[in-house]
Amino acid sequence: MSAAPRYRRVRTNRLVRRIAVLGAGAAVLTLPLVGAADASAATTTAAAAATTPAGYPNNLDGWIRESLAIMAQRGIPGTYNGIYRNVMRESSGNPLAVNGWDSNAAAGTPSKGLLQVIDPTFAAYHVPGTAFDPYDPVANITAACNYAAARYGSIDNVYGAY
Repeated sequence: MSAAPRYRRVRTNRLVRRIAVLGAGAAVLTLPLVGAADASAATTTAAAAATTPAGYPNNLDGWIRESLAIMAQRGIPGTYNGIYRNVMRESSGNPLAVNGWDSNAAAGTPSKGLLQVIDPTFAAYHVPGTAFDPYDPVANITAACNYAAARYGSIDNVYGAY
């Protein structure tokens, strides 16, 4: 076997292992790099896709942190752990999650987003400065935490469907 094919195989195996170790997030971040005209374009594309407009990481951690910053400005109580616990129970971290089977769905208003908020609740507890879209992760978290604060004192006090 010549050195070139073996080198390519070793290099490819290292890349596959690296992506596997870093998780699916690394693979998603790599996708915008394919087809970039040069290294600077690739870096700019990856940076833009990797952050929210406010500069937070464009992932669950970043969405929670951005929401907490907005909540602090508005006096809405809640902690990272309280939000994370509820997000994982409600949507497993999927900002496009929709509940099509409960009583809200049967009434025509399915729960949506990371914290499974129905449209009337989202509209009533929407926090200015966030998108008016229940699928927007930051808007969904912030509105849900605003609702939980009004009803339960804080999202930290919510341990089940709310």
